[in-house]
Amino acid sequence: MHKNIDSMDSGERKILQVFSKKIQNKNRPFPCIPATIGHSLNQFCFGFTGDPTKQSTIQELANLLHEYTKVSRSLGKFTSLVIFFETPVNLFESYKVEDYEQLFWEQLNGLGKMDVADWPAHIPVDPEDSAWEFCFHGEQYFMYCATPAHEKRKSRHFPCFMLAITPRWVLTEFNSSPAAAAKIKANIRKRLEHYDSSPIHPDLNSYGNDDNFEWKQYFLHDEKTSLSECPFHKYLKKLK
Repeated sequence: MHKNIDSMDSGERKILQVFSKKIQNKNRPFPCIPATIGHSLNQFCFGFTGDPTKQSTIQELANLLHEYTKVSRSLGKFTSLVIFFETPVNLFESYKVEDYEQLFWEQLNGLGKMDVADWPAHIPVDPEDSAWEFCFHGEQYFMYCATPAHEKRKSRHFPCFMLAITPRWVLTEFNSSPAAAAKIKANIRKRLEHYDSSPIHPDLNSYGNDDNFEWKQYFLHDEKTSLSECPFHKYLKKLK
């Protein structure tokens, strides 16, 4: 895991430069304003893992997220962990959005199985409960996935399979001033309208609302469609 570009090799620096260009683009502003702030303040951490189709990569991801969980609160109130996966040519050539979606949930299910901490008592284990969200090592996280296959929803496109993982306490801090948060959220939606060629996805909502389901926002389709059931169910049934 890196916080400083000087500690990266040439390949890692190249992919980070692509990421930075996307986040810092002034002519085409990235929709997520808190993400642009966190990046500009150098509060992001970056992790690089192997081929996401390999089981060993999930262990790498678990190690990175475990390490990040231990230090995240010292990094600033806009911090996130950004994970770049090695994405082989065959994935670029054959994987569709739905294939990457399955790959994404395989990562989360794998993380769940490797988590040595108890599931937080105040978080329901049923993803169909509006208070549910993904947890790891006792910390609540919002997950964002971007892939090379996304075309219309450019806000979810990246040249490699990518995760951005944000602690819930960061989002709670962001929402601590309701008026300011509401204004920023309105600007985010305006940016999305210009950034994506697809309409704003109907699953985008706010944590805590009765009609909100966090898992549906982790991975968005190019179209307005979404899965009928959370793929994390199989693991969570073991916790009940």
